[in-house]
Amino acid sequence: MLAALAGCGFTPAYAPGGPAAELQGAVRVDNPTDKNAFDLVERLEERIGRPDGPRYALGYTITTAPIGVGITTENAITRYNLTGSVDWGLTEIGSGRRVTGGKVQNFTSYSATGSTVAGLAAEEDAAFRLMRILADQIVTNLIASSSAWATP
Repeated sequence: MLAALAGCGFTPAYAPGGPAAELQGAVRVDNPTDKNAFDLVERLEERIGRPDGPRYALGYTITTAPIGVGITTENAITRYNLTGSVDWGLTEIGSGRRVTGGKVQNFTSYSATGSTVAGLAAEEDAAFRLMRILADQIVTNLIASSSAWATP
């Protein structure tokens, strides 16, 4: 099986010399300004490492919105979808050239039943999960496109 993959030109993204190997420790993500940004940056750094010699800068803009989806006959909302999107761009620090970017979007859900404290905790957990999902989507895009712009 491995011989067949090698024969077709397949190279694992993180293999030595692979296109995404250059991402590890080379991307400086903009500083977080709020809890959502902190969770996003934390996950990005988990996946691609903290920069020790950054060659790229990753900027982002986060947008979230709760949407009531479960409504009782008394018009009380019992369930929310938390939608979110991140517009992001990766810039080469030395030249200032934008090398890639895009927009990722997804959603998570949470229950609004129970006490106020339970509802707030559920909302906070949904936001945390959403930021991890969006960060993972950004990393997937970086890996998928790295062969077009990453410089070994």
